[in-house]
This record gives sequence, structure tokens and C-alpha cells, in this order.
Amino acid sequence: MKKSFAALAAAALVATAAPALADLTVPNLSYRTGSYAANGIPYADGFADYFTLLNERDGGIGGEMVAVPECETAYNTEKGVECYEGTKGQAALAYNPLSTGITYQLIPKVTADHHVLYTPGYGRTSAANGSVFEWVFNYPANYWDGASVAVKYLLDQSGGDLSGKKIALVYHNSAYGKEPIRTLEELAKKHGFELSLLPVDPPGQEQKSQWLQIRRDKPDYVLMWGWGVMNQVAIQEAVNIRFPMENFIGVWWSGSENDVGPAGDKAMGYKSISFHGVGDEFPIYADLKQYVFDPGKAAGAGDNLGNVLYSRGMYAAMIISEAIRTAQEMAGHSAVTPEEVREGFENLNLTQERLTELGLPGFAQEIHATCADHGGPGSAMILQWDSSTKKWSAVSDWITSDADVLDPLIAEDSAAFAAESGITPRCN
Repeated sequence: MKKSFAALAAAALVATAAPALADLTVPNLSYRTGSYAANGIPYADGFADYFTLLNERDGGIGGEMVAVPECETAYNTEKGVECYEGTKGQAALAYNPLSTGITYQLIPKVTADHHVLYTPGYGRTSAANGSVFEWVFNYPANYWDGASVAVKYLLDQSGGDLSGKKIALVYHNSAYGKEPIRTLEELAKKHGFELSLLPVDPPGQEQKSQWLQIRRDKPDYVLMWGWGVMNQVAIQEAVNIRFPMENFIGVWWSGSENDVGPAGDKAMGYKSISFHGVGDEFPIYADLKQYVFDPGKAAGAGDNLGNVLYSRGMYAAMIISEAIRTAQEMAGHSAVTPEEVREGFENLNLTQERLTELGLPGFAQEIHATCADHGGPGSAMILQWDSSTKKWSAVSDWITSDADVLDPLIAEDSAAFAAESGITPRCN
């Protein structure tokens, strides 16, 4: 029997203890169970631990303590919607569900309810158009950015010419995995490469036929839009057919320690895209250790500090907290409302100077949001896995996506959504 919305909300509050007299609420729609738990856990830990750091070290944000009630979605769209419905009455300031499927269902709901939906690196790509998607933000980059960055990197690796090359896309057969297809089709036309599409039914444990086709077709490069166990299986299958790892590139959700670990030394050279830095050398990790880990206040077991997905959850929490801080400055008071936080997201001005102050120098690209721009710089870098050191390292500079290809696609898709939803574009 399904839990009621009220029961879900109560369970969420029990799952993560809230600071006394907390006036700011940011729900953590997490998944610590199910097929994708191995990836959901470190992300949820990084997200929760950052807010704990702010509470313990700084006394919250602007003097207001932050509550982070956690609600388990199991990466299930229906459960994700239930978690939203069960927590929105708590004056939730922003939602970050880490699921494209949940995101698509929540977009009309947050628009009607006036709640911010923050989907960094996932969700509906055309939400980058703030003129149509007033309550949704997906900076610093989206899936179409990722596809373009990958192709630009491959152009560089191929001497600036991909004509006649073969590129295969192995993708999670879901809304998430299908997101880059239109962009890659347009880029194939522009650059003259042959694109083949290889869907993998979730969770992705069976991929023999896809990799047999890759062995037969001999593509020059393979791109992957995977998640969870699908990534591990794909990397192992690539090893089995002796596909060159340096020509295998995953999107940012296919580039964690969890993904390459099972293949051991044979994963050496595998690459992925990332919109933030990696490693635990950033100053903020010393603060997390001092204020969160050592006192026993960490959300998890404490073994993911600095890992890719832990850092990504922390990044999302950092962006939300900076948007709240901006909202407080704009509103002139600290106990801000969801509507005021939306203004904070839309006026976020995240500079390198501010990132340094936060203990994250050079960790990410700057974000200068506007009414029309909810998508950010659209930049990312390529990381490569070193099995000997068990570390990721950057093998490219920041690469900016191809706006000439992407902007018309975003305009087309967002215009269609506006027409379907009866939305009059703003920002005129």
C-alpha cells in the first residue's frame, strides 16, 4: 500500500535530522535503494554534507539554519512525484531530484506551485530558455552541451575533421538517454560523421548484442549516456571486445569511480565529460573533514569525500546555497520565500573570486544567470581514468558547446513547450 503524502513528508523529516529552528528548507530527493543506489548514495551524501557544513561552520546561510529533509525516490518517477507533493508544503526553496524522468513530471508542477527546480547537467535541455521555463534552471551545462563538447573534443583528436568517421551512441533507453540524440544527429550532418544508435534497456545488465554490433561495425569512437550498473557493464563489454578505451567517452553520469572500478586495470584510459573539477585537494574538503566528518555528522559512511558523484552533489548544494544567499541580498531579509529564491537563481553571479572564497578555486566555470539564460556557460572538460592511481585527471581545457547548433534546437523545443502549455514567453 502506498504511503500518503503526509506520511512521506514525515518519513523524510525523520530520515535527516533538521537543525533546531531551521527557517530554510531544501529537500533532498535521493535514492539510496534500488538499481541506481550505488550512484545515488554518494551524490545524496555530498548534497546533505554541504548544507551540514554551512550549518556547523557558518550558522547556516545569512544566519538562517538549513533543514534538508530526505525523501527516498529509488529513481522511480512516481515516487519522486510523491516526494515532491509530500514536501512542498514545507516552504521548500528548491528541488534537485537527480532524475530526468522525475524532472519532466515536475516541470508543470513547480511552474504551477512556484517552486524552483534545479537540474544541473540533467533534465529537460530546453529549460535553459528562461523566457519559457521561469521556474527551472539547469546551469552550468545540459545534455546537448555534453554531446557537443564530446564532438568538439573528437574533432580536435581527429585533426579537425570527422568526415567519414563512425561514432556510436550507447544510451540508456529512457528520456535521459535519448536527450542527446537530436543534437548528435545535427552534429553528424554538420561534420559528416556516421552516427549509429544503440539503446540499452534499463537497468542495463544485458548488453551483449550492442557490443557485438560495435565489434562488427568498428566505429572510430563510442559515446555513452548511461547510469548505474549500465556503465559498469558497458565498460566491461568494451574490454571484452578490446575496444580502445581512449576512444570511449561517457557523459558526466557515466564517469564515476563506481563505473570504472569493476573493470580493474583494464579500464585504464576510459574518458568522461565533467562540468566540475575532481579530487579532494580543494580547500573545502578540509572544512568538510573538520566540521562534518570528524564530528560524526556526515550523511553517509564517510568514504566518498572527493569522489566524482560526492563532489557533484556538493556542487548542486553549493549552487542552491549561493542562489539563496543572492535572494537574501536582493530581498533584504534572511528568511526568504520560494519566489524570492527563484529571483536569486535568476540573478546568480558566481565568479571565480567567489568560488575561491568558497574553497573551490577553479572547480567550475563562472555562472552569470539572467531572465533568459537559465542554462549557463555550457562548458565542460574531458577527464581520463588512470587505473594505477585510481584517479581521474583532466586531459582537455574547458570546451564550450557549439551555440550555432544548440541555440536553434533549444529555441524550437522551448517554443513547442510554450505552445503546448499556453505559456507566453517573457524576458522581452
